[in-house]
Amino acid sequence: MRSVLGVLLCSWAVLSVHGLYSPSDDVVELTPSNFNREVLQSDSLWLVEFYAPWCGHCKNLVPDWKKAATALKGIVKVGAVDADQHKSLGGQYGVRGFPTIKVFGANKNKPADYQGGRSSQAIVDEALNTLRSLVKDRLGGRSGGSDYSKQSGGGSGGGSKKDVVELTDDNFDRTVLQSDDVWLVEFFAPWCGHCKNLEPEWAAAATEVKDQTNGRVHLGAVDATVHQNLASRYGIRGFPTIKIFKKGEEPEDYQGGRTRSDIVARALDLFSDNVPAPEILEIVNADVLKKSCEDSQLCVIAVLPHILDTGAAGRNGYLEVLMKNADKYKKKMWGWLWAEAGAQMDLESALGIGGFGYPAMAAINARKMKFALLRGSFSETGIHEFLRDLSMGRGSTSTVGGGALPKIYTVEPWDGKDGELPVEDDIDLSDIDMDDLDKDEL
Repeated sequence: MRSVLGVLLCSWAVLSVHGLYSPSDDVVELTPSNFNREVLQSDSLWLVEFYAPWCGHCKNLVPDWKKAATALKGIVKVGAVDADQHKSLGGQYGVRGFPTIKVFGANKNKPADYQGGRSSQAIVDEALNTLRSLVKDRLGGRSGGSDYSKQSGGGSGGGSKKDVVELTDDNFDRTVLQSDDVWLVEFFAPWCGHCKNLEPEWAAAATEVKDQTNGRVHLGAVDATVHQNLASRYGIRGFPTIKIFKKGEEPEDYQGGRTRSDIVARALDLFSDNVPAPEILEIVNADVLKKSCEDSQLCVIAVLPHILDTGAAGRNGYLEVLMKNADKYKKKMWGWLWAEAGAQMDLESALGIGGFGYPAMAAINARKMKFALLRGSFSETGIHEFLRDLSMGRGSTSTVGGGALPKIYTVEPWDGKDGELPVEDDIDLSDIDMDDLDKDEL
């Protein structure tokens, strides 16, 4: 009796370790390490059984499942997952009982529940019927997909799903890790309810972040059920998981809220932390003014004294004041410009600058053709207070003279040196009769 019991226990142990199917069967053994490659990235139709070795119904199904697999060989793929050993796969597809059979057809991310009988003939019939439907859909130009935009969920939330970058095992390193920009990446599963709730907020935030950072912060999405290598690399254990990627740094977990405004606020904080201060550009031609003012919500223009009045040291002092404020307001993505007094008289006239002396400053909203003048001191504090009031909607504004950006003259850029007085030609006095200078003109 003991020997019989020992054989039974040994057989049970072997069964538990090796599952219900062997490599010699036509049933493909599926695991977390090969499921993505074999099933999700395959163009074939798959019937997949999720079983537990201790399940009596699963054991009863084995001969019919093997027979069906042999009959469908080369036509439809038949696989099996030991969901007792690989609980993550079972949980991923909502397996609650055994055996559970899923049909992975056109859209591999949304497998259908098998509803047919459990005999080999019923399984084969169901597989062939599904295969005919799949072929018919392909013939009509319809196919399933797994990209982020095909997730089901709420409304659009005011954003465009096209602004969410679809990331894969193939493009992730090139697109994210080698980028100088900041990335917020969502790892999702199409069947995940929380992911579906997040989807419209993520899409809306992606559009707003793209606009407000001029494309320097990106929102991406990884279907972790398809791209399991990525999910494994970053230790994804639940959905949705959001990671922040900055070049040269280890990714960090996103800890913020899940609404559009929460996501945008965090993205802008990341942007301001990483973006360099904008360059202070000299207005040397029309293109400089046009690009800086039309591409920004606001452009800040300083008119500095002539180089002969300040020398290089004085001018650099003014530019340093501008740079400190540009860094302070870099999150705003404003344009920052300067011109030498007298070099752009039409611009000075349009902004009413000349009457206040130099240095002077104006901030222009080119979309509304409105501007505001700095009335306080041209200092770090004075400019900060001026711009702070503008950003809060305070301060008086006027319409740009002529209602359009004025004519800009092409000038030589400052060479960084002290100015030099113009050299006048010497006057030859040898031909002048000095006696005539004493005579009164009649």
